[in-house]
Amino acid sequence: MIANDPTQPLKIYIIAGEASGDLIGAHLMESLRKASKREITFHGVGGPRMMAQGLDSLFPFSELSMLGAVEILPYLFNIAARIRFVTEDALQKHPDMVITIDSPGFNFRVVERLRSEKLKSKFVHYVAPTVWVYKPERAELCAKLFDHMMVLLPFEPPYFEKAGLKTTWVGHPVVAETQVGDGAAFRKKYEIPDSSPIFSLLPGSRKSEVEHHMPVFGKTIAMLATLYPELAIAVAVPPNILSFVAPFFEGCPFRAVITANDEDKKNAIAASSFAIVKSGTVALEVAMSNVPMVVTYKVHALSAYYLRRKLLIKHANLVNILEGEEVIPELLQELCDPVMIATAASQLLRDPERQEYQKSKQKTALSKLIPANNERPSDKAARTVLSLI
Repeated sequence: MIANDPTQPLKIYIIAGEASGDLIGAHLMESLRKASKREITFHGVGGPRMMAQGLDSLFPFSELSMLGAVEILPYLFNIAARIRFVTEDALQKHPDMVITIDSPGFNFRVVERLRSEKLKSKFVHYVAPTVWVYKPERAELCAKLFDHMMVLLPFEPPYFEKAGLKTTWVGHPVVAETQVGDGAAFRKKYEIPDSSPIFSLLPGSRKSEVEHHMPVFGKTIAMLATLYPELAIAVAVPPNILSFVAPFFEGCPFRAVITANDEDKKNAIAASSFAIVKSGTVALEVAMSNVPMVVTYKVHALSAYYLRRKLLIKHANLVNILEGEEVIPELLQELCDPVMIATAASQLLRDPERQEYQKSKQKTALSKLIPANNERPSDKAARTVLSLI
């Protein structure tokens, strides 16, 4: 440990297991470097954004991007091996702090092992497990594993403080720090005329998600194309998913732009009249552009059965949760059906009042995710981290 030696760099081990965590981790790394009076070296696992901030990732973070009680079963052996690999690497690095971001299924097991090996380090988790959705007992587990919790939502701290874990609400970095795109630039780049409505399709960042969603979404878009013959569609996915998605649009009768470029993604959303969105963080990005949407999600039937027995809330989308009503249509599991999605999309597009109501409520919900003093969430998170070392 060198935390008390101001002449030595701080050594931080940081782990993120999916695209949203990679974005949050990159913002945090940047803010830590700005706020720290000492040099910081980063080790661990992350994606392209964190690597751009100087992280030499142990392995592709996409290997950890899995969801669902059943979907994860074929990968258990590989995940167990990765847990051992990361644990051994962290023990060799002797970091001053371990920061885990989201992905509790993986990260909690790594921290459990590091704790059992008596690693002399501070442990911080960033992005709380959704104990208010299901598994409230995880708050007590977090209190045993971590020295501090940093959360994105203003109502989360009491759940963890009740269990004895110090918790800081930092705000939502995706809302506070993500720039809204340029819709005109997207149309110009891909030569899409103003007369053509653009739909954004955001099917997910995990391969397991996309495998469930794309057969449904492909049929949905074909139905919408008959209703909107001038339709252009923008499909945004991570690079590791691109080759899987592209075949669904071979020979399609409408203009389709399939991209794995972050700038294209933001600009496409901004150019859209409507979006079909996988439930999750990406729905916040669509809400930030004030684009009407339908949110949908589908997992293995056994995973859905398990979740429904545990769920404590009515809604999946964060805007709906914050507003206490289904502002954004949610078509989950059995309702994730081509006819249902196409119908919901058409109903929304034909009803300007419903569109404006959704836009208004999206603005209200997003405003609740930013601290009153407008401090950047990543800056507040960095200040919290440094205060613990």
